[in-house]
Amino acid sequence: MENKVSVGARVLVPFGTGNRKRVAVIIRIDNAAGEDLSKFKPIHSIIDNEPLLNEEMLDLMMWIRETTLCTYFEAFRTLIPIGLSVNFTQKYTLADEQEELSEDVLSEKASKLLEEIKSDISALDNAEHKYVDELVQASFLIEQDLVKRRTKDETVKMLKLSEEYLNGTLKANLSVKQKSVVELLESSGAASKKEITYICGVTPAVISNMLKKGLLEAYEYEVVRTPEVSADQDVNSIVLSEQQQQVYDGVTELIDNRQPCVSLLYGVTGSGKTPVFAKLIQYTLEQGRNVIMLIPEISLTPQVVQYFQSLFGDMVALMHSSLSLTQRLNEYKRVKSGQARIVVGTRSAIFAPMENIGLIIIDEEGERTYKSESSPRYNAKEIAKKRCITHNAVVLMASATPSIESFYYAKSGRYKLFSMTKRYAQDILPPVEIVDLASDGFYGNSTVLSERLVEEINYNLEKKEQTILLLNRRGYHTYISCADCRQPMVCPNCSIPLTYHKVNNRLICHYCDYSTDMTGVCGNCGSKHLKQTGIGTQKAEDEVAALFPNARILRMDADTTYSRYAYENSFKSFERGEYDIMLGTQMIAKGLDFSNVTLVGVLSIDKSLFAGDFRSYERTFSLVTQVVGRCGRGDKQGRAIIQTYVPEHYVLNLAAEQNYTEFYEQEIAMRKSLVYPPFCDTCTIEFSSVIDGCANTASKAFLGLIQNSISSGQIDVPIRVLGPSKCTYERINGKYRYRMIIKCKNNQKFRSYIGQLYKQSFKMKEFANVQTFLDINGDIGV
Repeated sequence: MENKVSVGARVLVPFGTGNRKRVAVIIRIDNAAGEDLSKFKPIHSIIDNEPLLNEEMLDLMMWIRETTLCTYFEAFRTLIPIGLSVNFTQKYTLADEQEELSEDVLSEKASKLLEEIKSDISALDNAEHKYVDELVQASFLIEQDLVKRRTKDETVKMLKLSEEYLNGTLKANLSVKQKSVVELLESSGAASKKEITYICGVTPAVISNMLKKGLLEAYEYEVVRTPEVSADQDVNSIVLSEQQQQVYDGVTELIDNRQPCVSLLYGVTGSGKTPVFAKLIQYTLEQGRNVIMLIPEISLTPQVVQYFQSLFGDMVALMHSSLSLTQRLNEYKRVKSGQARIVVGTRSAIFAPMENIGLIIIDEEGERTYKSESSPRYNAKEIAKKRCITHNAVVLMASATPSIESFYYAKSGRYKLFSMTKRYAQDILPPVEIVDLASDGFYGNSTVLSERLVEEINYNLEKKEQTILLLNRRGYHTYISCADCRQPMVCPNCSIPLTYHKVNNRLICHYCDYSTDMTGVCGNCGSKHLKQTGIGTQKAEDEVAALFPNARILRMDADTTYSRYAYENSFKSFERGEYDIMLGTQMIAKGLDFSNVTLVGVLSIDKSLFAGDFRSYERTFSLVTQVVGRCGRGDKQGRAIIQTYVPEHYVLNLAAEQNYTEFYEQEIAMRKSLVYPPFCDTCTIEFSSVIDGCANTASKAFLGLIQNSISSGQIDVPIRVLGPSKCTYERINGKYRYRMIIKCKNNQKFRSYIGQLYKQSFKMKEFANVQTFLDINGDIGV
């Protein structure tokens, strides 16, 4: 067996006192000479003939476990595409020659189970494992291990009306919900289950019943793969400006040094960072090395991938979560085999099984999407730094609005700093006007658009130029309350108001996905006097359409882009000029390049500004700066309008000026005085339970562990504990939440300390009904 197994491969092993078979990964093979082998359990079978993880990936798995305090399994599953994961089941059959076996060796319960199995094999489904094992050991049952990989054809299940219903041979009394499904399919022909449940507001059970009755037919629709692409543009035709050339020369020098290095490119919007990336990628490939490029949003991938494929053809691989299992596995294999030498993707692309990495580019590096919100709670930027050390590579982070931490490290010499302060081809930054909504409303305007913004949109429509409008709230009305009892319509699972969606006439929770019909009646007192306030993208779309009836409007939010190719198709349509106005959430704010966009309107940004997180000013500044930078990127002058109730706020004014350096000076001074990153690290510990008192008690018990460890001298590193207290949204998905924030230094000593307390808490009765997680340098505002 020892000659067949290899480090990094998966095997089937007996686990626990019951020796239940489990999938395991070999992380080390030791010489067992002189050891008493009787205390070791044998490997049952081998799953992978070749190692699934190489030496670097195994080291990275261990590093993720140590730095994020997750389990081995959580770290392992992060490194491989889900298509490579396996499902393990066991199949049992009765032995053929049972008459030769003696039942005297069986216990009474095992004998009884054997008789039940002989008459019905399904009796095994609810049988106790120890008696099943007894029958296997006595050879009455034959056990077979079934290990299947989770890959399948790239298809989507579609639904249509059955032929029997359409030709009238099947008669049925339809419920109201079933009628809505029938009407949808009569008009559209076919739709996926997800589309039907959202548009019609029905549950999957309604669809299942219609299938059983023969009203619907299901079929698999094969999604055609992206065709092979070829490079039709020449990288050498890219002409760099003086500032771009300086950045190129500096980074290529770092690549030539073949020493691990982290650098930061600060470039104003429109300064031409992408052409610099292309030239650097070409240079890296010419050196015989490979490239990973991370982008923050899936919505950016169509434009980015199209650009780089036009330059490098099929050497570009795409990796992100919206790909099917088959597509992800296919791209994984292309990278691992060396067929693809450039990986473009979102956060998870940093784990691409690529050898000989020379350059890792992280575009819009300040975006929060690079931080995982589920275990393991890693930051892709930290993974990039780890891999850069392994490969002696260069990490190039870039943004017009770098994170405060990254810019601080660059200015202090920890990172190499490059700057591009001018727009490409000497284009000037768009002028920005701030409109006071309080004054606008005073004169009788109650729409989402100020009079000033209406004027500018009309001007754009006359000139046949395009407009982008940002409103970072989806839905129709974001707050509905009763005028009689004054209670809001809230989610029964969360302490959050429900958002009204006009498209399907439902109230939806954007945190747990609970939804209910909009009945027009207060659930608390039964009154019909409901007040609808707050404007989301659906309501804004209606108001914009009313003001500009001849305008072609494209709405981009989570409700219009849930299908796989929605981003790509919509952005291409807008680029071709098929729409005059694009209205959307933050997905339209960054990285997009449309030459005919000359006006940007920020409809409302105040909620982001006062979000309560110490990073709220930074995120607001970044969002406004980035969306303003979407206009004037062609040969036409752009301009922008910001609508707000706080027109004097310095963050909005600095964003309007595109003055990042002054904003940084203001923000870094505040961070230093309040001791927030980069002057410390943060470790957030959250406690959640379906019982409010249990979560509260557990949070206080953990605080007690910290206090006891300090008084007993178990910790010799400085920490500052804030809380515990209720989270901003104290109840999410039926669980009450409390948290504490520890200001600390994120090093091995602190992680070892907090990890020991974490394990100690598992044994305490106060944590019996409580889920706990730790997050280092994560979000602390929700």
